[in-house]
Amino acid sequence: MKTVSLSGSLRESVGKKDAKKQRREHKIPCVLYGGKEQIHFVVTDLDFGKLVFTPEVYLITIILDGKEYQSILQDVQFHPVTDKVLHADFLEVLPGKPVIIGISVHFEGNVPGVMAGGRLIKNMRKVIAKGLIEEMPEFIKVDMSELHIGMGIKVKDLEIDKIEFLDNPNSMVVMVKTARGIEEEEEEEEEEEEGEGEEGAEEGAEKPAAKE
Repeated sequence: MKTVSLSGSLRESVGKKDAKKQRREHKIPCVLYGGKEQIHFVVTDLDFGKLVFTPEVYLITIILDGKEYQSILQDVQFHPVTDKVLHADFLEVLPGKPVIIGISVHFEGNVPGVMAGGRLIKNMRKVIAKGLIEEMPEFIKVDMSELHIGMGIKVKDLEIDKIEFLDNPNSMVVMVKTARGIEEEEEEEEEEEEGEGEEGAEEGAEKPAAKE
């Protein structure tokens, strides 16, 4: 997993009034928890942007007053109108303690089912994984090169050593469905075949029985 550094400053006071003041100064109030105590601090919104506006997951080294804390970004609160970041929660990563994070899914390979006229549906862009941070991959690779029409890949099909996936095992990550046009053609063909069979049956019923 990629590691990035983030420098911040400890907050002298905590509260709504101070938080508003920090935001006016283009700083984001944050909290680091999961360790011995909660730590309240601020970072500049410019530095924070590289963490939130990306699908990647990082191991973040937070530097506060010369001390370093290993963490992952756990939650972000946005303004409902402007989408500006209002607050961020970081979870401190401790040695030997598993973490739960969302890992992005990277789809790879040419899809035979699509080349045959099927429709590719990507249902999950992230999966929830549990494990030690040093065992976590940067992303989950999903190979679609064997997917034909009607086939798919479920969460239970994903296998990574020492990582547990917490989503529903039967949740479909990606699948190839029959295109609507093909479905309509198949339905029309079935209807025609059924119609021909019925007509044949009617014609047979109209013929009088042969006299002995």
